[in-house]
Amino acid sequence: MDLIGIRGENRMDDRVHIDIGTAEPTCSLVQAGPAFTGKQGLTYMPGISAETVGSKALHLQMLAIPPGARARAHKHADHETAIYVLSGDSGMWYGERLEHHMFAGPGDYVHIPANVPHLPYNCSASEPCTAIIARTDPNEQESVVLMPELDLVHPPGTEPKR
Repeated sequence: MDLIGIRGENRMDDRVHIDIGTAEPTCSLVQAGPAFTGKQGLTYMPGISAETVGSKALHLQMLAIPPGARARAHKHADHETAIYVLSGDSGMWYGERLEHHMFAGPGDYVHIPANVPHLPYNCSASEPCTAIIARTDPNEQESVVLMPELDLVHPPGTEPKR
């Protein structure tokens, strides 16, 4: 498999060709990729992934939840997720019927086991929430399974505030 990697400070104009099948393992430095809206409805800035560095077992990206926004209910098929909250306050419903709830703020770590449905949201109407996310799936969106049947278990606007 071939991959075009982006290295160093020159970013887009300093492309390095890597042949994943034969290349000697090496360390990579990448800048955050262009923001994209994931299947979950939130904004992500990709970092380490199969797509950016040929990662085989994990990915790392930044998440930004706008003020008052929430994700679509979803789970990650067969992959664990670890989150570190950088700024803002978030809440998350989780469990088979989203029956559990937690709050997380700056400096908090959150672990989501594989296949656990969850629905995160930003508690603030005025401040964004940003976090670093690591997942055992090297592909940024491949393991995302939307669960529309859970989206209205807790209707928008009824989220608890911290």
